[in-house]
Amino acid sequence: MKQAYLSAALVAFLTIPAASAGAEEFDLEALIAAAKKEAPINIYDSTGKIVEMAENFSKKYGVQATGIKVSASGQLEMIIREGQAKNVKGDVVLISDAPAGLAQLLPQKFVESWLPPDMEAKIPAKFQNPLAVTTNASVWAYNAEVHETCPVKNIWELTEAKWKGKVAFFDPLSKGTYTDWFNQTAMHDDGQMKTAYKAHFGKEIEAGSDSAMAIWVKTFAANAPLIADSDDAISEAVGAPGQREPFFGLMSSAKFRDNADKGYKLGLCADLAPWPGWTYVKLGLIASGTKSPNASKLFIHYVLTEEGIAPQVKDGKLPTNPDIKLPADEPSGIGKVLDKLQQYDTSSALADWDTRQDWQDLWRVNYKK
Repeated sequence: MKQAYLSAALVAFLTIPAASAGAEEFDLEALIAAAKKEAPINIYDSTGKIVEMAENFSKKYGVQATGIKVSASGQLEMIIREGQAKNVKGDVVLISDAPAGLAQLLPQKFVESWLPPDMEAKIPAKFQNPLAVTTNASVWAYNAEVHETCPVKNIWELTEAKWKGKVAFFDPLSKGTYTDWFNQTAMHDDGQMKTAYKAHFGKEIEAGSDSAMAIWVKTFAANAPLIADSDDAISEAVGAPGQREPFFGLMSSAKFRDNADKGYKLGLCADLAPWPGWTYVKLGLIASGTKSPNASKLFIHYVLTEEGIAPQVKDGKLPTNPDIKLPADEPSGIGKVLDKLQQYDTSSALADWDTRQDWQDLWRVNYKK
């Protein structure tokens, strides 16, 4: 398995100038006035909450915006094709596939990153270039109707016969954030996987030239997890009421709203070792060929405010603006375990992109139904 290296894509990214207008004087009212003179905008995002966000934006500023739910992979394809055809339909892109954004969209100048100058002192430097608007989490969950507490204490348990065929998991061949997680762990947190192995099995892992994470991927894939193509399917398999033997699973923290909406019984595995879940970032980018640059900038500014990002914060999405806090009634309870989550490291995002095929091959070769 390939590990850290300075790829050609990384070299290209490091030469991209910051698109932030840092030193220039910023006048929000002037931006609003300019935006009102431009054509309506479309915003692509992978959550349906973008529809509500766009409607709220339009009401607030009198600038017409339409939110369109598009998967991260779909966004990537659409932005590239629209850029090549010089026929931009998606003016703003909120994309959760950061490695793809860094490797394919920014270097080719299909999109630009813009940080509102009045936000420079608020947004942490690691989220500024390119701009990330939220960090999102995937967490391990169980059925709280059947189990009083999380039935799994250590991630290595999921490689054993007890959990064969009983874990619901998003297909890593179709969702890049999962192979990114594999690579992030191997590059930055493999020591914690080794520690967790020893804590569970009582001995040091014999990994040879492989990372501990590669060993986990191999053995977990061979343990016949239930592969799903959506977080909705995983949420149902884990949390649907009335089950005798529900699945254990990994899903977006946003799915915990199903407890209220659908009567599900999802519980968060807050103490699972080495982490109860992991994060990834969502970038906020503007199409280079947009005919409404001021309206697009205004929307980017809007999603960095508490009012603008509120519909996603309710689902456990974590704003990069630290002034914005999760509501007390956020359904997953993720706010109580933020310090336990495995944090995404954008410094190796391009290595995540370059090794996706390697991790997918490892999964494909070892997966058993």
